[in-house]
Amino acid sequence: MFGSTPAFSSFSVDDIAAARTFYGETLGLPTGEEGEGEEERQVLLLTLAGGAKVFIYPKGERHVPASFTVLNFQVDDIDAAVDGLVAKGIEPRRYPGFEFDAKGICRDPRGPAIAWFTDPADNVLAVLQS
Repeated sequence: MFGSTPAFSSFSVDDIAAARTFYGETLGLPTGEEGEGEEERQVLLLTLAGGAKVFIYPKGERHVPASFTVLNFQVDDIDAAVDGLVAKGIEPRRYPGFEFDAKGICRDPRGPAIAWFTDPADNVLAVLQS
């Protein structure tokens, strides 16, 4: 039914300006903005490698952070990726029930090496080694 229909992912943030800085400057993703006027009417459009789009919209005080991973970045070298995040002041998140190394990377043999972190709105993101 939707096999040839363009689609995109979306999630909310509490501060679109902070999201613009984090995703555009800190993570280095191409960003575009839509909407004019007051910030609560503006949205952020990320372009991921390969051309996929992610729509980020403001919810202000009504924002509730996602309790699951909203965006995964597939990397060749997870150690370098985590080192780069830490150098920018982003600390990996550690979850109960998982074992982590000193860097905050979960290296469970049942899946890829993964490290979770959050954006300024406390949404969960991850880097996974491909």
